[in-house]
Amino acid sequence: MDVVNTAQAEAWNGYEGEHWADHHDRYDAVNNGFDAALLETAAIGPRDHVLDLGCGNGYVTRLAARRAPLGRALGVDLSAPMLARARALTDREGVPNAGFEQGDAQVHPFPDAAFDAAVSRFGIMFFADPVAAFGNVRRALRDGGRLAFLAMSSPAGTDLGTVFAAIAPQAETVTGHGGPLSMSDPDRVREILGAAGFRDVACRTVHAEQVWGRDAADAAEFLAGWGPVRHNLGDGPGLRAAITDAMRPFERDGAVRLRGTAWLVRARR
Repeated sequence: MDVVNTAQAEAWNGYEGEHWADHHDRYDAVNNGFDAALLETAAIGPRDHVLDLGCGNGYVTRLAARRAPLGRALGVDLSAPMLARARALTDREGVPNAGFEQGDAQVHPFPDAAFDAAVSRFGIMFFADPVAAFGNVRRALRDGGRLAFLAMSSPAGTDLGTVFAAIAPQAETVTGHGGPLSMSDPDRVREILGAAGFRDVACRTVHAEQVWGRDAADAAEFLAGWGPVRHNLGDGPGLRAAITDAMRPFERDGAVRLRGTAWLVRARR
């Protein structure tokens, strides 16, 4: 496997990837509310071949495969732990036209013009060279092929932003050109995709309810283990207590429910 994004490969084959694989159902509960908008934008047909970028545990890959029963869906990710989970879940659910490959999307040898659509649910924010990565994805799409992906937006002003402000009031939210907020500026997204050769680029905000846990304490235990929180804020009972207090106002109907936002981006080859 050719890898240029070595730092991300190390993270996703270490603690971060293991946490996502071990808590796949929890991460899906946080992100599933965005799936319908993503798949509608991708306009997957019954015979389409679909590429899922940064597929993780394969939930979106399986959704795409079910929408293309006469085609197939291929999920690609750096993370061996998550790909192992994806294959096991796919076998268990019986989705024979979903497959998975380990690879770095920036340099992975996708066949030319092999896919009708490329999708991603929060799997495209960590490229070492995003122009090169999206250029490689463009090469894999047929002429007129669709690109649709979700990217994190700034948490400022959102429920999650309220939680972060309560537990780390000294922290600043910086968009920057790296990390999970690297694609949170729509102007930069348009610049990257245009440089990669895509056309008809459009970005819009989408909203979804995100379920973080059964109650505030359960949600705090989960959020404290999320890689960016663990890396930036450390670990320990004090952090969990602070997150529990911050999550408590969002307990409703037997769960912690936060209103989330994301950027939904579409483009064409």
